[in-house]
Amino acid sequence: MIQQALISVSDKTGVLDFARALSALGVKILSTGGTAKLLADNGVAVTEVADYTGFPEMLDGRVKTLHPKVHGGILARRDFPDHVAKLSEHNIPTIDMVVVNLYPFQQAVAKDSCTLEDAIENIDIGGPTMLRSAAKNHKDVVVVCDPADYGRVLAEMKGTGAAAGDVGYDTKFMLAKKVFAHTAQYDGAITNYLTSLGEDKAHASRAAYPQTLNMSFEKVQDMRYGENPHQTAAFYRDLAPAAGALANYRQLQGKELSYNNIADADAAWECVKSLGGLGQPAGCVIVKHANPCGVAIGADSFDAYSRALQTDPTSAFGGIIAFNTEVDARTAEAIAKLFVEVLIAPGFTDEARQLMAAKQNVRVLEIALGVGQNPFDVKRVGGGLLVQSPDAKNVGLGDLRVVTKLQPTQQQLRDLMFAWRVAKYVKSNAIVFCGNGMTLGVGAGQMSRIDSARIASIKAQNAGLVLTGSAVASDAFFPFRDGLDVVVDAGASCVIQPGGSMRDQEVIDAADERGVVMLYTGARHFRH
Repeated sequence: MIQQALISVSDKTGVLDFARALSALGVKILSTGGTAKLLADNGVAVTEVADYTGFPEMLDGRVKTLHPKVHGGILARRDFPDHVAKLSEHNIPTIDMVVVNLYPFQQAVAKDSCTLEDAIENIDIGGPTMLRSAAKNHKDVVVVCDPADYGRVLAEMKGTGAAAGDVGYDTKFMLAKKVFAHTAQYDGAITNYLTSLGEDKAHASRAAYPQTLNMSFEKVQDMRYGENPHQTAAFYRDLAPAAGALANYRQLQGKELSYNNIADADAAWECVKSLGGLGQPAGCVIVKHANPCGVAIGADSFDAYSRALQTDPTSAFGGIIAFNTEVDARTAEAIAKLFVEVLIAPGFTDEARQLMAAKQNVRVLEIALGVGQNPFDVKRVGGGLLVQSPDAKNVGLGDLRVVTKLQPTQQQLRDLMFAWRVAKYVKSNAIVFCGNGMTLGVGAGQMSRIDSARIASIKAQNAGLVLTGSAVASDAFFPFRDGLDVVVDAGASCVIQPGGSMRDQEVIDAADERGVVMLYTGARHFRH
């Protein structure tokens, strides 16, 4: 039976209504500072902790609840007679519910103006201590750190029968687990901040990568298996995924997503999001084994899909298809003729939904478009972790440098910019032939750039596509002229690449000799 609750929150969302409901159920309420004032000003009967303990809040609020009358009431086990006797001996009532959320440390340090002193004063001490105490004694104490849980707690307390006025053990345990995850994340954020500070006396500088890195994720689901059937796997997402990230997906239908589905879907989704601003309203990307095998922009979803499929219809079988626009019925009808693992878009018409419903195994995901980025890209290696900033570089027309005697036409510029967007998402070494807003041939992941170029041209031939006059993107520089010769022999009339090779001049001379346009971006897009 919950008879007394301690409420002290920084985030006051919903707390007034929650406290009123507790009071109506006969629960006595203890509180501190601003929370106590909010409740009292709105007619909720509340006892300040300072009056309860007989000790005032002190040290500018640093000490409020660190008192045996508070922690004894929280930590005492009700099923231990000695604990109960000690409470009685020292006149300590039990505290049966703790409702606490913490000083906004992460929000404070996210501000450019935040000083070390500001950060230190936003490190909560009493809050985590009460939360951990209550979570440790969760058999007897309900602990709430998230306003989203107020409704569930009240619903159980308002139940009937022997459990009336209390909360079931399953809920208590769930809430306790949530608390330990929350305090671990909070302490991790403090560690990340403090170990990123410079060694200067004022600690004014902050390193991009802290000396100790803590990262928190929540599990979305266990998976049948990992990359291969003999591996186990699970999918975790950020606690606050970036806008537009794959982790924000809403699955509308289909089988459970697999490990490989999610990995490939992310590759397709990130690529298709990059196709905006290229002169057409719709973009489509088809991915197989983490590489785009067909990419196109068009007047609508059907136009973009039809053109993307032309690049490599064989590889598209069993692939992932992503759109950056709403999918209509005509497009859904066309996709339904192909074996597809996952279909992704920011929206689907009702007719498209109905058509895809007939393909029950196809996993259909809806994700709102967004431009957010993960704070870090990470890659696990034996005994460690590689951490880098995301590849957020998007080359614009102003970044390009023409290095050949021949200047590009407007159409060539459009084709080169499209090809460069695609090459960014192809595994290195990457060579991409494009023309008129669609891929013509994609060479991915070869040890030799020449082999990637040859494979790309073979793919185009197999699809019956003509490379004459095409644009080619290379994700990194040509180390020798031979790679350039291969793409020109295949029909390329213009090339875009980062530049930066010791033999750049040799490659430029070769381009002039072959009568093709070549542009440098000054940016490389390795993708391993």
